[in-house]
Amino acid sequence: MELIDQLTNLAARAQKQIGHIQTEEATKNALVMPFINALGYNVFDPTEVVPEFVCDIGTKKGEKIDYAIMRDGKPIILVECKPVSGDLSINHASQLFRYFHVTEARIAVLTNGTTYKLFTDLEQPNKMDERPFMEFDLFNFQENDVAEIKKLSKASFSIEDMLFAAYNLKYMRAFKKYFDEQFTQPSPDFINFVSKQVYDGVLTPKLKEQFAILVHRSFHQFLNDKITSRLRSAMLDTGQPLLTTDLPAIAIVEPKVAETAPEVETKDRDIVTTVEETEGFMIVRAILRKTVPVNRVVMRDVQSYCGILLDDNNRKPICRLHFNSSKKFVTVFDVEGGERVDISSLDDLYGLASRIRATVQRYESKLTEVPAG
Repeated sequence: MELIDQLTNLAARAQKQIGHIQTEEATKNALVMPFINALGYNVFDPTEVVPEFVCDIGTKKGEKIDYAIMRDGKPIILVECKPVSGDLSINHASQLFRYFHVTEARIAVLTNGTTYKLFTDLEQPNKMDERPFMEFDLFNFQENDVAEIKKLSKASFSIEDMLFAAYNLKYMRAFKKYFDEQFTQPSPDFINFVSKQVYDGVLTPKLKEQFAILVHRSFHQFLNDKITSRLRSAMLDTGQPLLTTDLPAIAIVEPKVAETAPEVETKDRDIVTTVEETEGFMIVRAILRKTVPVNRVVMRDVQSYCGILLDDNNRKPICRLHFNSSKKFVTVFDVEGGERVDISSLDDLYGLASRIRATVQRYESKLTEVPAG
């Protein structure tokens, strides 16, 4: 069985069991050991996995790390476990720090069974970094996350490849975080830098205020153009014309020239509409453009799925895009409620066109309304 399927199955079992997992030992047995096993290591073979691994450190004798994954009699990965509800802050990784320093292991894992934080020594040789180079969430992972986790597996593990991946992941994560911050609210330094690439004069306070708005608009428009280009290519491949009315406008919030960004309600801070969700929404609009005016087809993103509604009405769901896990699927609606349909790519949405149109036609004929689920 592929690793992605094993992790998907483990996540499904964990969802059912998590309310009954109360202790650290239960976390190890129900979650951590199956995870290590999914990576190809036999948790019952002490030549591969040593539980309660002991390594005396100076005057500290008999201290133990929860698991050491071994190769040729030497530890290659150290794993420290916390209860499933436990905090995974760096303050709870003291044993990992000490063991990392005195063993040959270059990879350390801090986990509560559902979140796995991976560390190495990129900043100072033989000293574990305070920040992980990767975090893996068992309940919310993508295929590319699994590809990176697979590098830890028995069949694929290479310390050189792992360290190279760690370097890339650490800084890519930092770059993505920076880009996301600038996309949401460009900083004065970012605005100054971009402005100087296209304007040779003196940046007066008035110009900085104007450029702040233009940089923000340009950033959003650039992304919108990229999405449109990708969608146009996909639709041309299927022989469907693309009209400008099929495309949603990306909302531009005029940035305030102020010291801090405007406040956002806490409940919305963790909701991120992905490029795939936006493309999926535009495909649904394109499917429906001959059925209803496309401005009546509205996207409403929530944490667990991206909903597409008719008239922005919760009682008129057209479909739901579930793109935040390893297995992408769409919920389509009929008179009996919602039905899950697994998809492998966005192109599969076109195969649901007749069902999507039929749903909207039912709303338009007022035969029935599907209750919000």
